[in-house]
Amino acid sequence: MKFFVKSRTIAISFAGLLLLWWGAARFGQFGEALFPTPWAVAKALAELFRSGVMAENIESSLYRFTVGYLLSVVSGALLGLLIGWYRRSFEYANPVLQLLRPIAPVAWMPFIVLLIGIGNIPAIVIIFLAGFFPVLLSTAGAVRNIDPVYLKVAANYGIGEPEVLYKIVFPAVFPAVANSLHIALGSAWIFLVSGEMVGAQSGLGYMIIDARNNMRTDHLLAAMVVIGAIGFLLDLIIGRFEKYILKRWGQDHVY
Repeated sequence: MKFFVKSRTIAISFAGLLLLWWGAARFGQFGEALFPTPWAVAKALAELFRSGVMAENIESSLYRFTVGYLLSVVSGALLGLLIGWYRRSFEYANPVLQLLRPIAPVAWMPFIVLLIGIGNIPAIVIIFLAGFFPVLLSTAGAVRNIDPVYLKVAANYGIGEPEVLYKIVFPAVFPAVANSLHIALGSAWIFLVSGEMVGAQSGLGYMIIDARNNMRTDHLLAAMVVIGAIGFLLDLIIGRFEKYILKRWGQDHVY
């Protein structure tokens, strides 16, 4: 029943968006060449999938995203766990992290391209930078503010370092880390598209630039729809993964 209600809510939400889109395209006097209707974009999507162009570019984007996102999550969580636990190291690292964090990942793109060249690596680096800081800082902050009860339990059972970090501390702070996974995912997916607009010859971001250069606004909006749909599905997958882990650790009451 709960799944049905949620599905119906999502369907109504998307139907409302399509209706607003159709109304703006139909009555906005922009012209279909400038602002295509949902039907025109649906036909463009069918054309791109039939030709194999869309599937190839989705595959390229998902490969880059998967590699960059997983690297950012694993390294951010591990480093956050360490610098959060060793408080002295956090005091030294935090000023540098707060200096680097506000710099948009795409700002590094000229240096990355000059050093590495174009291709998959620059986009992967951009995705890594976009996802790394949210996970790192959330993990470190959660570890620093962990409930002392967990540490007393570890001491009572004679659990010392490094076991205490992965047996007690990380499970205890995982709800906070899980929230950062959503933030990192959204940020990484957005900057994947930005990175592909500059330093790649394939992918969904490249499709947008190519469609703009060829004045194919229907292809451009088709790529945007696919980007939004994949981002939506990825967020659902991450949410399922979080619930599974929390249930395994007996913390499913958090959600």
